[in-house]
Amino acid sequence: MKPGVSDLLLHIQNEILEAIASGDTLRDIADLLCRRIQNLVPTIICSVLTVDPDQKLHPLAGPSLPDAYSEALDGIEAGPTVGSCGTAAYLGEAVIVSDIKSDPLWAEFKALALPLGLRACWSTPIKSRDGRVVGTFAFYYKTVRTPDELERRIVQTCVHLCAIAIEHEEVQARDYKLAYFDTLTGLSNRSRFDEMLCGRVHDKADFGLLLVDIDHLKSINDTMGHLVGDFLIRSVADMIDEDRPGETAFRLGGDEFAVIVDGITTADDLTVAAQGILDRTSSSVTSGLDTLFPSVTIGGALFGTDGIEANTLRQNADFALYHAKETARGGYVQFRPELRTSIIDRIRAIRNVDAALAEGRITAYYQPIAQLASSEIVGLEALVRMTDPQGGVSPAGDFAAAFSDTKIASRVTEKMLHQVASDIREWLELGIPVEHVGINVTTGDFQNGNLQEKIEACFAKHNVPLKHIVLEVNESVFMGGSDQFVAKAVKRLRDKGLLVALDDFGTGYASLTHLISFPVDVIKIDRSFVEALAYGKTSSVIVAAIMDMANRLDIRVIAEGIESLEQVRQLSELGCQFGQGYLFGKPVSATDIRELLLEQHLRSHTRFGSYPFWL
Repeated sequence: MKPGVSDLLLHIQNEILEAIASGDTLRDIADLLCRRIQNLVPTIICSVLTVDPDQKLHPLAGPSLPDAYSEALDGIEAGPTVGSCGTAAYLGEAVIVSDIKSDPLWAEFKALALPLGLRACWSTPIKSRDGRVVGTFAFYYKTVRTPDELERRIVQTCVHLCAIAIEHEEVQARDYKLAYFDTLTGLSNRSRFDEMLCGRVHDKADFGLLLVDIDHLKSINDTMGHLVGDFLIRSVADMIDEDRPGETAFRLGGDEFAVIVDGITTADDLTVAAQGILDRTSSSVTSGLDTLFPSVTIGGALFGTDGIEANTLRQNADFALYHAKETARGGYVQFRPELRTSIIDRIRAIRNVDAALAEGRITAYYQPIAQLASSEIVGLEALVRMTDPQGGVSPAGDFAAAFSDTKIASRVTEKMLHQVASDIREWLELGIPVEHVGINVTTGDFQNGNLQEKIEACFAKHNVPLKHIVLEVNESVFMGGSDQFVAKAVKRLRDKGLLVALDDFGTGYASLTHLISFPVDVIKIDRSFVEALAYGKTSSVIVAAIMDMANRLDIRVIAEGIESLEQVRQLSELGCQFGQGYLFGKPVSATDIRELLLEQHLRSHTRFGSYPFWL
């Protein structure tokens, strides 16, 4: 190598490495390298191309080549006769073409090169450390010739520098992707969402925010497996991310997505965007032999109207989504100020119940179920109560909002199951022949998928047969959805010998068809029908119809909310034999109900619950 050239090449190498370390773009680094080498060897023209995973060529740097020439090369696929660079990328080895005009490798491309005075081209593949061809480095010559020894030394250095620069770029791109993109769906992730949301707010841009949840994903994971669940997530992500001008989709994690809708100023505009997502995600998808019918629920908030700070806007969209999942599953809810108050109250209730569970302040109270003809207690319903730190006792209605949190609801149910099983064991050991105690369960108990195991474990721990428990299920829980997981769970429980009661019958969506689809053992007529008996015959006709239907289906009936002897008389005339209400006793503690049961047992010397109601 000529004296001084080594020093100049070392200087170029250090300059390029410093540019890489400083974070300059790959394009700027490649351009700088080409210019420095062309200054070092004025008779050559440098070019750097990248090669993508599909073996397509893309110009990276060629400062002395016309833009039109570089653009003509963009996207050409590497192959055995694709000029010097395309062939070098294809073969993975250097290709020297001393005469472009006559060499067959350039047959299809010489018309591009010859008018520019390019007569020869030597291209060397740039390889990553794992052996992949990631680019090419080329010298073009204005004369027919081959490279000399100096040029070979220069190219060896340049290819090494290019490999370092490209690998550095790949690492940065990989790190960026890991930092800002979701690996399952390819959508931007929560970090990128936070950045873009804050950027929109900072710029005071016109936009709206939609938060999207996939409905019943946990049930799909539990029943069909996580592979199917992941397929559903990817499918919904693709549907949400369909090319829609002004809409940018993100996966925030789990079953939750966000969509920033740019350029809108009204709630109607945001509703249109939300409806578009609902429409796009309504198509069925197939995974192997499984056909899935996606459903999403959406909450939305508009920048400016619903918040001028990122955190407030996000929180308000969350409130809307939360409300949508409670009241409009599978639909869209736009944020309204009153939602914030109701949801804050709900959050407060959740926190209070959580603290009460941790401190042992959740307990069971018991209300008698009586035979109307004799007022004899034939069963009990366990009702949850919360004691405050000062000793006050709150009924479930005061903290019912907390049960919207499925984890809280499930924990309360588990606490109730343990106490009921423990109390039944105590009563049996005292000789009180208690037969059945009803306990309420929620949608969350069924969705968790372990209700049967939880019941069996609780009652086995206290050595209490499962025949003593009656699961009371509210209509909205039992019949409110089209999914079959509740029906299947109920069937498994009934097969184990448990009885199932349908609570608050007549207030929701119950019908004879539903009762055939979801068999139960007991119907509890809602208190509103009992109260209305005094105001006309409409309620009497309804109760009589319920009694006739129940008798034909071999279902027992309990009337709730009985407070007077007149109601007992009317219900008895309509064929109802059992009731529950303040007339027979208010809900009381386990200690008080034990004394009441003992008193009845000793007074009558008969079997508690001996009337064949539960048979």
